[in-house]
Amino acid sequence: MTTLTSRAVRIDAPGGSEQLKIDTVTVGEPGPGEVRIRHHAVGLNFIDVYQRSGLYPLPMPLALGMEGAGVIEAVGAGVTHLKVGDRAAYAANPPGSYSDVRVMPAMNVCHLPDGIDFETGAAMMLKGLTAQYLLKKCRPVEGLQAGDFVLFHAAAGGVGLIACQWAKALGLRLIGTAGSDEKCVLAQANGAEFTINYRSENFVERVKAITGGQGVKVVYDSVGKDTFDQSLECLQPFGLMVSFGNASGPVAPFSPGILGPKGSLYVTRQTLFTHITSRERTQAMADDLFAVVQSGAVKIHIVQRFALTEVKSAHDSLEARRTTGCTVLLP
Repeated sequence: MTTLTSRAVRIDAPGGSEQLKIDTVTVGEPGPGEVRIRHHAVGLNFIDVYQRSGLYPLPMPLALGMEGAGVIEAVGAGVTHLKVGDRAAYAANPPGSYSDVRVMPAMNVCHLPDGIDFETGAAMMLKGLTAQYLLKKCRPVEGLQAGDFVLFHAAAGGVGLIACQWAKALGLRLIGTAGSDEKCVLAQANGAEFTINYRSENFVERVKAITGGQGVKVVYDSVGKDTFDQSLECLQPFGLMVSFGNASGPVAPFSPGILGPKGSLYVTRQTLFTHITSRERTQAMADDLFAVVQSGAVKIHIVQRFALTEVKSAHDSLEARRTTGCTVLLP
């Protein structure tokens, strides 16, 4: 039996980035349905911050990190879609990707095509699969067709830049919001037809002006508290409000009764992990993502790179919204 040691970023209690520490842990052989993967790159996501802060409570001590890419070193019984030596990438529970090597369930680990490098694989899985389910599965009751307007908050972030490009490829007219003029330029360069700096402009008024007073069919919102109420004002009758994150804090409780007078609106709170509860669903979504990236229609922008030992600085940058595009940690 092989026993290895690995660095792993863990926390003993919820809190700020000062809670992050690098431990040395023992890694053994994979059991049934598991693989051991050695990471070449690891993705950084807002869900990591939510778990560290306690917004998403999890048992302590907690290993962090939800996505990574590397090479399969060992395969447990019953795993047939991967073999030793395969290049692989994943977005998956349980957390623990902030490490050199780990044993984990194989269900959400996908073979990484040769045309996609490890850093791209690590940066694209959670954010790319999120963009995939948002645009392909979170659709209004009246559907989405080419030419329809959608509003996407945080359009210059990791998910946002992927969604801007993918929406354009689908023929959607995406209106993107961001917190600076520079981020707006970046979103527009990646396919947003219109951009709004929500710090200097009233995005409700701008959306109404852009759409000729009609509003949008869907709002995709990972910002949360700061944008939720105004986002409802941007929707057409029967429009869909898709909440999928809380970068500014959790959305305050609201009465469903307000949705009727605003146009019989629909509201949903989504999470990727509901969409990847089987090997087949995960692979189908990943295949869609890999295809659109390999076609060149969607490019994965890795703007920030940190060594694994710099994880505190990486969290601080993400939490302060100083990042654009994707961020990776390099073991």
